[in-house]
Amino acid sequence: MIIGICGGTGSGKTTVANKILQAVSANEVAFIQQDSYYRDLDQMPLDYRQQVNFDHPDALDNDLMVEHVRALRAGQAVELPMYDFKNHLRRKETLRMEPKLITILEGILIFNEKRLLDEMDIKVFVDTPDDIRFIRRLRRDIAERGRTVDSVIEQYLATVRPMHMQFVEPSKRCADVIIPEGGHNMVSIGLLSGKIRERLADEQRRRRDEATAVN
Repeated sequence: MIIGICGGTGSGKTTVANKILQAVSANEVAFIQQDSYYRDLDQMPLDYRQQVNFDHPDALDNDLMVEHVRALRAGQAVELPMYDFKNHLRRKETLRMEPKLITILEGILIFNEKRLLDEMDIKVFVDTPDDIRFIRRLRRDIAERGRTVDSVIEQYLATVRPMHMQFVEPSKRCADVIIPEGGHNMVSIGLLSGKIRERLADEQRRRRDEATAVN
């Protein structure tokens, strides 16, 4: 089962994914964030990299992400890229991801890539008011990505908000499930977690039946 979790910046996508991981066996779930797949801009000077529109689909290496998702579905391990958000560069090190029964894909633009949509069994959109999302992004970018208040506000007005309206908000129509208020909506998260546990239980029964038949 491949589950896609989409929504605007600061909507609570990662919180939803983490709560699902807490509710099921994390050992049976592979978690992939689209943020890891920003294109490597090492050929650009830093001041040019800082001007890139990172909220446009073209900023992402979707070819590599699709390749990795398909490999995991086929039972093959992959080397996930790691991204340096402060310097806008792809790190040299990678993170090895083994195939699991459940794969969760998370990102603001995963519903804009048809090849990813075609791989998803469940599509979830996390719907959170704009002001709450902005406050969350402001806190995160300052605390985790070395940004200043002015730079976060400038980027939000220049690219984040218009790209959200152009690409993210319309992609809501692709969702099978819409979760208001992100990680605070425990009812929706509970329903999703229950579906995942059901799938895991079915797979465990299938494996036991196959083992019994062989013996």
